[in-house]
Amino acid sequence: MKRELKLSQHALDFIDEHKLQTLLQRPHPEPEQVREVIAKSLSKKALQIDETAVLLRTTDPDMVEEIFEAARKLKRDVYGNRIVLFAPLYIGNYCVNDCAYCSFRRSNKNAVRRTLTPQEIVQQVEALEDKGHKRLILVFGEHPHYDASFIAETVRSVYQIKKGNGEIRRVNINAAPLDHEGFRIVKQAGIGTYQIFMETYHHETYQRVHPPDTFKGDYLWRLDALNRAFEAGCDDVGIGALFGLYDWRFEVLGLVAHSLFLQEHYGVGPHTISFPRLQPALGAETQYPYLVNDYDFKRLVAILRLSVPYTGMILTAREGAELRREILAFGVSQIDAGSRIEIGGYTEIGDAQVQVLEKEQFKLGDLRSLDEVMRQLLEDDYLPSFCTACYRLGRTGEHFMEYAIPGFIQNFCTPNGLLTLAEYLEDYASEQTRAAGKALIERELKKISDQRIVKAVQQRLKKIREEGQRDLYF
Repeated sequence: MKRELKLSQHALDFIDEHKLQTLLQRPHPEPEQVREVIAKSLSKKALQIDETAVLLRTTDPDMVEEIFEAARKLKRDVYGNRIVLFAPLYIGNYCVNDCAYCSFRRSNKNAVRRTLTPQEIVQQVEALEDKGHKRLILVFGEHPHYDASFIAETVRSVYQIKKGNGEIRRVNINAAPLDHEGFRIVKQAGIGTYQIFMETYHHETYQRVHPPDTFKGDYLWRLDALNRAFEAGCDDVGIGALFGLYDWRFEVLGLVAHSLFLQEHYGVGPHTISFPRLQPALGAETQYPYLVNDYDFKRLVAILRLSVPYTGMILTAREGAELRREILAFGVSQIDAGSRIEIGGYTEIGDAQVQVLEKEQFKLGDLRSLDEVMRQLLEDDYLPSFCTACYRLGRTGEHFMEYAIPGFIQNFCTPNGLLTLAEYLEDYASEQTRAAGKALIERELKKISDQRIVKAVQQRLKKIREEGQRDLYF
């Protein structure tokens, strides 16, 4: 497929495979070397590629446990006990690509192809608002139907849909790479994060699973995509890899290299990193020699947390409920909940514990409702948050990096998280979840040392509970 391509001013294939493989083949590090790297991370400094490789080469169980504990500590220091919640909304699954691992691949004749109509989008968003969601990520296949103008118009429509006290305050995007003008168009629509995954940074594997006669088969066009996004004014971007396509350790180094490249050339790294694992998908290839077991999955999450301290980390419902519960402590800051990835799934399937494989991209592991996930988080002493204040007040990009320091959690993140939790409890929660949430709010207020902040939060909580006010934030 031919098209006119204009790359960014910093277009460069910066994935030096020989260097990355050489780093991974070095001897196992001594404990002192591992602890030096951990200490740097705990000082809130991003790791270099060779330092991340030290952690990846660490296999001694005791040292791995020290990595786990460091990731837990860094998560507490940077993000506190806050977990941000969102939901995916699949808008359309027509696709010109033929990715070997994806149910939406163009060669899959059993996939049910569909694009939501404007009225169906309203129905889906209202269903999500009825559950309490405030943050969505819109997902699009790569197809001429889903150009920048279509994405922008969809975003504007979603922001306008309000039902009762429900509203969507943050719309992120997972879609195909755009050119500079395309990114400018979607930026003007008020998007949050624009998320593009390389899937794999390993060149040979990339070419094998992404046929060369497809748009996605162009490695450099995809690698360069977020450079173009930055140059077009999008300062919140998300990267990710699909773990299981190639050696997980190599993919971690690829993600770190990508983060460092963006930081060097655009002054800020990715706002989020995602790390989904391969899951079964209708019509997809089934033979993959690099599938990641649960133990190594925990390791890669912890190592990513230590390598890129200020980046949000997204753990999706691809994973089962119990594993998600365990891995949260290793540095995760965002999860989806109550997710349906069938086109139209929020009204046509709802909270049913079933999946319609011919209508979805892959098989989900966690089908719990939003309220069930909220209750589990609260019982585990996490603060579920729907906060969007930073984005709406301009605390994004470089500004967010400046704010992501000790004290920011107490002054902004925790107070705003408590207010969005209070809204959920008043408007949508079951009785059991409401009781657990109110108890957590009282515990969290006692942790805040600045009594001026405590008083200000209490005043806003009263407005939410007694006066019916909504969308209050610091």
